[in-house]
Amino acid sequence: MGTLAHLRHIDKSFASGAQALAGLDLTIEDGEFLSLLGPSGCGKSTALRLIAGLASPTAGSLEWVNGKPDIGFVFQDAVLMPWASAFDNVWLPLRLAGRSRTDATRDVEAALESVGLAKFAKAVPRELSGGMRMRVSIARALVQRPKLLLMDEPFAALDEITRLKLNDDLLRLTQELGTTTVFVTHSVFESAYLSSRIAVFSHRPGRIIETISIDAPMTRSEEFRLSAAYGAACQKASAALHRAMGDPA
Repeated sequence: MGTLAHLRHIDKSFASGAQALAGLDLTIEDGEFLSLLGPSGCGKSTALRLIAGLASPTAGSLEWVNGKPDIGFVFQDAVLMPWASAFDNVWLPLRLAGRSRTDATRDVEAALESVGLAKFAKAVPRELSGGMRMRVSIARALVQRPKLLLMDEPFAALDEITRLKLNDDLLRLTQELGTTTVFVTHSVFESAYLSSRIAVFSHRPGRIIETISIDAPMTRSEEFRLSAAYGAACQKASAALHRAMGDPA
């Protein structure tokens, strides 16, 4: 496993004077599932937007080791075109890349199949549940098989059962595609289940106060959720999060 990118001494301030990040140092390793864990408002989403190129740092640098890779982005909301079918929503990035509907059909259908929505290709978002809309969003992000997948709390608004199922599906998909994933969450349990590594953020202005490696295979299931390794990872992440919030407990 090589290194994909380095974020070095990143500061980010806004026109209002608010400072989101201060002295952020982060390395992204090729093929890893990296969770950014921290309290609300600590700059996790800002860091993700900087990685995506949707914003620029005030100071510091983002260095791509072998050039900037193709990137897929999944937002907290599904952000689907309400008038368009699931097929057309997934087709969108390919369409913007100049591929016709006919040429893209096989890839779009495969992407929908991979998230369990092959039978819902003609459905518009209002006909889909929240979990199904998020699946469409994930399919859209993965249809171009990006090297790097960025996800900003995509499951935060979903019920627990749907969230657990999507956690499993996400791990399967990213392992199948060999995708490097950077995943923003404020859930200790989700970060411990999904990640090969967790970067814990301090209060705003955000910086990383601790990184935690999860020493367990990435093929995970309910058995892993019941394991001592998962319990230990949750304890480490929870303790680090307490420290990030200034709580000595």
